[in-house]
Amino acid sequence: MSTEKASPAERRLRTEREIAKPAAVESAFDVAFWFNDTALNNNEYLQPQKLHRLMFLAQAYYAAMNKGRRLMPAVFVASEMGPIEPNLYTAFSKGRPDMEVNLFMADGVEEFLDTIWRRFGHHSADRLTQMTKATLAYKAARKLGVRAEITLLSMFVAFSRGEDMPAIDQVFRPKVMRSQTGRPVAVKAWVPGKPAKPGS
Repeated sequence: MSTEKASPAERRLRTEREIAKPAAVESAFDVAFWFNDTALNNNEYLQPQKLHRLMFLAQAYYAAMNKGRRLMPAVFVASEMGPIEPNLYTAFSKGRPDMEVNLFMADGVEEFLDTIWRRFGHHSADRLTQMTKATLAYKAARKLGVRAEITLLSMFVAFSRGEDMPAIDQVFRPKVMRSQTGRPVAVKAWVPGKPAKPGS
């Protein structure tokens, strides 16, 4: 049955199945360290509040782009300051924790995070806080009380609609390559063929 003909209950069940799938990365710390290292490479100190907003955006956009699947095993809550991941908040309270993380991301994850950084990393922590607090997902959780969970399903729905944040196609624009004459060209990854047999 196609998605268009599925009932709302069937679509929700499909989304819940995607949410239940394993996250794309092993730990939220993998993503946090990636953002911290990227900021350092850009000669920027990444404030804790900015880190949490970027991680929230990454989780929400990843879910919106991948039928509700989570980027990282993390739970975001609606604090008065904005969306935070409380375990990371505690771990980073005295600076960067000394721990081993997996720096090898699954296929496409690093490119995805790089896009999030390029699109939102230049904003201040205050601007990102304003943006994320304006999302329907944050507002819905905040109505339930301070530190209520911002569910992945609510993030998926809010960011899929693109009503209160830039739409997916505004954030993740396809890369366009151009020929030497300036014409846009379709590009695909090079896949090596079988080696030629000797004498052929």
